[in-house]
Amino acid sequence: MVQIAAAAVSNGYISGFLNGTIYQGSLKQFCVPGLNCYSCPGALGSCPIGALQAVLGSPGKYFSFYVIGFLMMVGALAGRFACGWLCPFGLLQELIYKIPGLRKGKSLPGHRFLKYFKYLILGVLVLALPLIFTDLAGQGTPWFCKLICPAGTLEGGWTLTLFDPRLREAMGWLFTWKSFLLLLLLFLSLVSYRPFCKYLCPLGAVYGLFNPVSCLRLEVKKERCTDCGACEAVCPMSLNPAENPGSPECIRCGKCISACKFGALSQTVLPGGLQFRKKKEQGAQNLRKEF
Repeated sequence: MVQIAAAAVSNGYISGFLNGTIYQGSLKQFCVPGLNCYSCPGALGSCPIGALQAVLGSPGKYFSFYVIGFLMMVGALAGRFACGWLCPFGLLQELIYKIPGLRKGKSLPGHRFLKYFKYLILGVLVLALPLIFTDLAGQGTPWFCKLICPAGTLEGGWTLTLFDPRLREAMGWLFTWKSFLLLLLLFLSLVSYRPFCKYLCPLGAVYGLFNPVSCLRLEVKKERCTDCGACEAVCPMSLNPAENPGSPECIRCGKCISACKFGALSQTVLPGGLQFRKKKEQGAQNLRKEF
């Protein structure tokens, strides 16, 4: 419900969906925490990755400071919590993964190496190229949005072309390529949990860097952990939360907390601070007495 509510709030401009127009009001100057395309007819805010690419090379740099500050604030407060709970495209992948039929797996072959590809995308397409190649006004080309972003293809490209025949006539090889990539990712979402989030998303790469030091983090009480492997078995991101609670890949979904019978895992606000568990402490204590 939290994810659905977040997607609804991020895309609350109903008139845009009805008329095929893009909201241009004052809210667009603010970024949303998840990956949500600026050009989506319902989008009320800006995508931080798209905004960052556009302003990195601007002469004044003021807006780039704002976007970088926003990313740092969200990351420092909650790490990849936004990925797990506030991202509309992440929600879409989850819903597709729940469709029965095909054999499910958590990750794709080569996961150990593929998970680093999103950092390459962040460094090259989001940071380096927009910073190096700018127009006369100092605006960088949003290379990630232009070449890869499947959220933009779905929310902006496909949606707007339904309303505007001129856009359909102007579609070329780039739109075809991005549509193919989107369809491929949607298909992979049937058999693998959140493939875009795991391997391609630069926003997840940014937030993941803050996971070990964010205010909201996963805490492990070693004295309660029995190394039963229950948390690792349910982790959709192919992690062992008991061994690496601060992993950049963790999206703070909380499934490991629910799976732990001994209360060894909890979400905390700052180390040793306020704790959030999905299992009652008394229930965990009773289970420990059985062993």
